[in-house]
Amino acid sequence: MSDFQDHTISGEDVKTDFLKDMTYSEYLSLDRILFSQNTMTDQHDETLFIIIHQVSELWMKLIIHEINSAISDIQDDDFRMAFKKLARVTNIQRQIISAWDVLSTMTPSDYLKFRDSLGNASGFQSYQNRMMEFSLGYKTTHALKIYEKDSVVHDMLKAQLNKPSIYDEAIRAVARAGFVIDEEVLERDVTESYVPNASVKEAFKQIYLNTDEYFELYEMLEKLVDVEDLYSQWRFRHMKTVERIIGFKKGTGGSSGVNYLKRVIDDYFFKELWELRSEL
Repeated sequence: MSDFQDHTISGEDVKTDFLKDMTYSEYLSLDRILFSQNTMTDQHDETLFIIIHQVSELWMKLIIHEINSAISDIQDDDFRMAFKKLARVTNIQRQIISAWDVLSTMTPSDYLKFRDSLGNASGFQSYQNRMMEFSLGYKTTHALKIYEKDSVVHDMLKAQLNKPSIYDEAIRAVARAGFVIDEEVLERDVTESYVPNASVKEAFKQIYLNTDEYFELYEMLEKLVDVEDLYSQWRFRHMKTVERIIGFKKGTGGSSGVNYLKRVIDDYFFKELWELRSEL
């Protein structure tokens, strides 16, 4: 045992015999996580590239977990629990956004040394990013074809596609509070992307003009704005990082790369919440 280890546990009743007990590594499945960086080349920066994306995927998994739980809370009108989870989501989003700063330390020359080894693999194929989009209300049925190779993933995505989004449930909560929402919105096909509706915007507008009376609904809607704001920031940093590293080349998955990423920056999940700001 080293001097450092002796000093660390000196005077402490620290357990050192784990022959029959679960260890920290076992609990976290670190043997699987830390040995999953399977590089295709011997290029130094490929490890960075893999870890950045793996860590982001883990954060996405937690975001999906929290959003789906917040959806259940909103269905039960348990807004305080929903707020807690959505606040957690926004903090996770900030973590994912900051990951682009680390990836940006990789230069175009560094990336070119292993880019061809990716083949057609691309972040565009991230099924968890797709699940996040579904949970927020951007539904793309045709995108399921990308995941036919993996039946488990395909079924997970289909299940998320068939669920109401958090925006659907927020609108229903507003309707339960007595606001008039068109039936076509409340009974819409939730497997399709949401289409903005005048009755929804008018209800939201009244909530924003009477925040003291409808504070929980107002806070719920502002939490959604927080999530979308940070999602847009993530998209922007994604676009700029890609532009910095590969310029305007096509993406490995066949997309137009930066041009595609620029287009989606202006896509909205909760359009009425942004439009009403000009009308208050």
